[in-house]
Amino acid sequence: MNPRVKKAITDSKSLGWIPEPLAKDLLQVYGLSTSRFVWAQSIEEALSGAREVRYPLVAKVVSPAIIHKSDVGGVVVGVRDDEHLTEVFRQFSKLPRFDGILLDEMLDGVEVIIGSQNDPQFGTVVLIGIGGTAVEIYRDVAIRMAPLSPKGALNAIHSLRGAALLTGYRGDKAVNLNKLKNLLVQFSRMAHQLREEVSSIDLNPVLCTDRKAVVADARFILREQIA
Repeated sequence: MNPRVKKAITDSKSLGWIPEPLAKDLLQVYGLSTSRFVWAQSIEEALSGAREVRYPLVAKVVSPAIIHKSDVGGVVVGVRDDEHLTEVFRQFSKLPRFDGILLDEMLDGVEVIIGSQNDPQFGTVVLIGIGGTAVEIYRDVAIRMAPLSPKGALNAIHSLRGAALLTGYRGDKAVNLNKLKNLLVQFSRMAHQLREEVSSIDLNPVLCTDRKAVVADARFILREQIA
């Protein structure tokens, strides 16, 4: 196992899940493209990091006590300048066990969700679906066994009822299916390789354009260790 991956898992064992900055670093080790991000633990680091990520940006709280950031007001979209960032940093610092702020680039694109689950009977299964409000309304997903071949990944993508949203709907540009296919293949291999350590993974959203497919948010739930 890659040392960075092993450290991310080891450092997160007591939590039962991997905080987003470590999760995104882990994804990059496995060759998955993520949004540009900086983890800042002081206001000075945040202001410096904003130069790298560039305004406007998304700010997310980092805390071992907060897995669902939106539920506690821990996500602010459209942070516009240093003054706004300073205000958000101070706001987040009041949340339980504050461990910094994740500065994330703002991205557009068709939203896709990708996930995995370790089933005790079937092994590692992966899921891909159309994201955004469509996932709540239509439950439009495809489920396959991991690891996926490139052909299998493409088949899963095209099997979605909302696949037209990816291939160019009503004059919109088609997304780069090759990038999305490759990301899904790499994800399935990662999920399969980490099956002994990781119970489930959620990438939501994955933002797709005609040029790229990028993971904007990620959550890893670790398996319970039986003594």
